[in-house]
Amino acid sequence: MLGFRYIKTPPTTYLMQFRGGKLVREGAGLSLFVFSPTSTLVAVPVASRRDDFIEPYMTADFQALTVQGQLTWRISEPRKTAAMLDFSLAAGGKGHVSEDPEKLPQRVLSLLRVLIQQGMKRRALRQALQAGDELGAEALRALAVHPEIAALGLEVLGLAIEAVRPTPETARALEAEAREAILKSADEAIFLRRNAAVENERQIRESELETEIAVERKKRTIRETEVETEASIQDKKARLAQADMRSSIALEDERKQLVASQAENTRALAEAEAHRVGALMQALEKADPKVIQAFASVGMEPGQLIAQAFGGLAERADKIGELNISPDLLRSLMGTGSARAAARAA
Repeated sequence: MLGFRYIKTPPTTYLMQFRGGKLVREGAGLSLFVFSPTSTLVAVPVASRRDDFIEPYMTADFQALTVQGQLTWRISEPRKTAAMLDFSLAAGGKGHVSEDPEKLPQRVLSLLRVLIQQGMKRRALRQALQAGDELGAEALRALAVHPEIAALGLEVLGLAIEAVRPTPETARALEAEAREAILKSADEAIFLRRNAAVENERQIRESELETEIAVERKKRTIRETEVETEASIQDKKARLAQADMRSSIALEDERKQLVASQAENTRALAEAEAHRVGALMQALEKADPKVIQAFASVGMEPGQLIAQAFGGLAERADKIGELNISPDLLRSLMGTGSARAAARAA
């Protein structure tokens, strides 16, 4: 009415009123009456906003990747923003007169795209696929100190890289390569398991063989001990046999010496007896035979005397004509001799 209108802004909008090229009023969430013919209103939204992006990039090894994420930012210095961009309200108070407010997020995302692409150029495909957080941190630091961001009065609150995806063909190739690597790892695991089983079997066989060798060594030691014991026993037996032989030889020598001594003694006795008999015979040679016979008959038995008497008769048989001896006389003589012999024996 008559060029006056009422303007009411929320707390997240920074309102500035210019009149005659001068700033006359400003603030967040202002409510005021404005005379449109002489006043210009500038409304700068200061609330934080989150812009999603998904952009294609190229890695250092010329592989295409798609990066998806979210950028959170806000206008922290509305005066700088209003000085760089046109945030003037339309005459009706609804909407802006220019497209600068809608183009501002695109400018911010363009700066972000350039910074992410710089990070991608320093990384190969595999490294880039695993460097999402690192890329986001690098881009956030670079964007926060970028001169254009500072000139526009913006503040970057956060950057989240949600996904880094290769093209479908590259993804299939990587999947195939990863699958082959997994299968290779599985084959290696099977090989290692089999190799471990073979190694364990070898160790078991070596242990068994060592046990057998130890048993054979023990048996050989036992056999050697038995052989040594048997040899020692045989040696002892041989020594005992030699000792027995030496003892037998010594005993035989002693026996020979004894026999020789006995023979020497017998010889000496015989020689002494022969000498005595010779001396006696020499003495008897000179004596009368009758005297010798008389001496010999001393102590004889009646039977012996009778026999001697018959012997004398036999010597003179040529001078004896006839001699009669009755059986009674012989019987009495023999009986008397037998009785005396029995008495002497008793």
